[in-house]
Amino acid sequence: TVAMSSRLDAIKSVYGVSVARNLIEIEASDNDPSTSVFEMHGYMSNANYAAKKITMVLFINDRLVECSALKRAIEIVYAATLPKASKPFIYISIVLPPENIDVNVHPTKREVSLLNQEVIIEKIQSVVESTLRSSNEARTFQEQSAGQSSSPRINTSKEVNLSPMPTGNFRLLKVPVHKLVRTDSLDPAGRLHAYTQIMSDRHLEKSASLNAIRSSVRQRRNPKDSLELTSVQELLDKINSNCDPGMTDIIRHCTYVGMADDVFALLQHNTRLYLANVVNLSKELMYQQVLSRFGHFNAIQLNDPVPLKDLIILALKEEDIDSECNDDDSLKEKIAEMNTELLKQKAEMLEEYFGIHIDEHGNVSRLPVILDQYTPDMDHVPEFALCLGNDVDWEDEKNCIQAVSAALGNFYAMHPLMLPNPSGEGLLFYKKKVEHEMFSEAETAWAQREWSIQHVLFPSLFFKPPASMATDGTFVQVTSLEKLYKIFERC
Repeated sequence: TVAMSSRLDAIKSVYGVSVARNLIEIEASDNDPSTSVFEMHGYMSNANYAAKKITMVLFINDRLVECSALKRAIEIVYAATLPKASKPFIYISIVLPPENIDVNVHPTKREVSLLNQEVIIEKIQSVVESTLRSSNEARTFQEQSAGQSSSPRINTSKEVNLSPMPTGNFRLLKVPVHKLVRTDSLDPAGRLHAYTQIMSDRHLEKSASLNAIRSSVRQRRNPKDSLELTSVQELLDKINSNCDPGMTDIIRHCTYVGMADDVFALLQHNTRLYLANVVNLSKELMYQQVLSRFGHFNAIQLNDPVPLKDLIILALKEEDIDSECNDDDSLKEKIAEMNTELLKQKAEMLEEYFGIHIDEHGNVSRLPVILDQYTPDMDHVPEFALCLGNDVDWEDEKNCIQAVSAALGNFYAMHPLMLPNPSGEGLLFYKKKVEHEMFSEAETAWAQREWSIQHVLFPSLFFKPPASMATDGTFVQVTSLEKLYKIFERC
């Protein structure tokens, strides 16, 4: 490199422009002779940088060396804060008294050991962690062109039209037969499941109480006050500004027809039939519910407090199974310990604002009630705990509230269950296993999920759908009565 070039220019020359443009400057020092005397200056990769392996360039008193303990500590910080594929690039230059360095650790003198090494590593690790968490709010992602995107389930054609039908003044006009709507969004009778299974006497006896439950859910309203935080109001204002009036009308006046598969539900609005992604709908509903009920949550009391550390380790092991990449257990332990300590420090705020109770030992004992008469799938608790530790920017109030609310929304969303659906293709799984107890458990769980979707989720859809739902596959028009009528007329 050029002799007079800066350190950043040197990094750009050796490692490339893509590395240099994603670096953040960091500094640390300690002038207390009783602990350690050192000064550190360097550059670290931000949240946008991703590589397959860590690259660490370490200079101590202007000599290129290695320190495996420091490298390991920094790798733990990145693994605990960013996705597993995001390995960092880091350049560090440390200046300290020569007598504080032991160069006789390795025959080539490339590996060194430092006096008060733990203190120095802890201070550098702390600086890297705080800098990385603050940079995580400025993530950038490459966009995929429309020509490359594809939907495995449905094809959004030119038939998609989410604007509600114009009403106008038609009191004196006769409704044409091909526009005659035969269902009522307020009447639960006549749904798809009524034609696919025979209702037992027990179900018929419950119809009156079922209507009462649906009525109470529809009439539920959230507290108007939310501790009057400006950040919460700004997030609610953003939801209002992004709301699509056409989809709001569809959601509030639709008729639930039935589940098309594990994710998509069929809805009828006026003369049109739509496919709606239940997971996306419930996730957005829960997110807006959290902001609306901010600071006013009832509690779900867990029977036994669950250690955060165990939950996070379980979530990390699940990630290893999905990615077919196994990190060693000591790394998972370190990540879990760091995130547990972080969440213990934020426990008071989490309980006051979100109704999440974490005791002094790092155990979760209470969770908030986001939607009345609905309990989330507790199989997603480990993922939720890891998300709280990894994805939240605790330094900025607005970003913090938004991230925690989004994490709660994802946790409480009505995801497909981990047990395969005992109907359709999922039935083959249970026939091979020949486990009647598992089949009965799955049958009950999936029936409860569909019941919650029909009688809790859709009657509660008093949220404001963002305009993006019209284009991201959440809502897709399947057909309309007008087009179906033409087909039947020919028959």
